[in-house]
Amino acid sequence: MRRVGWWVTLGAASLLTVMCVCLLFAAIRNDSAISSQLGTATATVDSVAFDRTIIHFETPDGIVHSPANGVLYPDGLAAGQLVRIEYDASDPELARVAGRSATLTLLPLGSFVFFTWLVAGPVLWWIRRVNRRAAVAV
Repeated sequence: MRRVGWWVTLGAASLLTVMCVCLLFAAIRNDSAISSQLGTATATVDSVAFDRTIIHFETPDGIVHSPANGVLYPDGLAAGQLVRIEYDASDPELARVAGRSATLTLLPLGSFVFFTWLVAGPVLWWIRRVNRRAAVAV
């Protein structure tokens, strides 16, 4: 049973780490797509929620866009606020607050990985120690 606990703990911590690395690479890919065909606009913040910040903006062709997944890097925005954004001209659904980039994800993702292993490390050590004591006792 302890052996299963060790593998489950290691697997969960590793999975969380891989997910954080994938999120970082996704943010870098999104930034690269926006930078490759950069469009800028002034957007109005429609709503701010835990999982997304909804905006709407008009592109030079006169079409109003409201990205379904919200804007990237929305920290500090409030409903009704006007904000400069940068978007992918080939896909206006991909938009970020102007001047912000994937580097803003480093601190939260890095902290999450750090605290994951801060908890998992001692748990793995403790399980291994208990396993060794049990092996010596047998």
